[in-house]
Amino acid sequence: MKAIIPPLKPQAGKLLIMKPAEEVIGAVGLTVMTVRAGDTSVAMGIGDLPIVSQSQLISLMEHAAIISMDEHLEPEETTIPISFEMITLSPSSIGAELRAVSTCIEIENRELTFECEVYEGERQVAAAMIKRSAVERVSFLARTAAQSLIS
Repeated sequence: MKAIIPPLKPQAGKLLIMKPAEEVIGAVGLTVMTVRAGDTSVAMGIGDLPIVSQSQLISLMEHAAIISMDEHLEPEETTIPISFEMITLSPSSIGAELRAVSTCIEIENRELTFECEVYEGERQVAAAMIKRSAVERVSFLARTAAQSLIS
């Protein structure tokens, strides 16, 4: 029989965000990348065209979301991904300079929602809605380790 570890419960009266939601909503993060041959769908084995892979676009947008929270979380806090909904609007090839912009648009309990966009120059390449959950690092890692031990 496997033990089931209950999900983490929010600490009484404490939202894991350093600043009030009104100050966090609207926080912006920006990341950039230059598409290299290894960043393409063909290099990753998920397509036969030398265009930036969706997994690279996802990483670029997730990184922008994480950066947007740098000033708003306590040092012992971080965020983890919950969901990601994306649309690719236009391909980008090797050598393209891409920039991702992420804006925090909603906070509910520990769940943060981000609106993200990727551009090559003025042309929009992709858009996404990302949900991340704020967690306390040590508690989260302890719970993860415990789950691995009982699996």
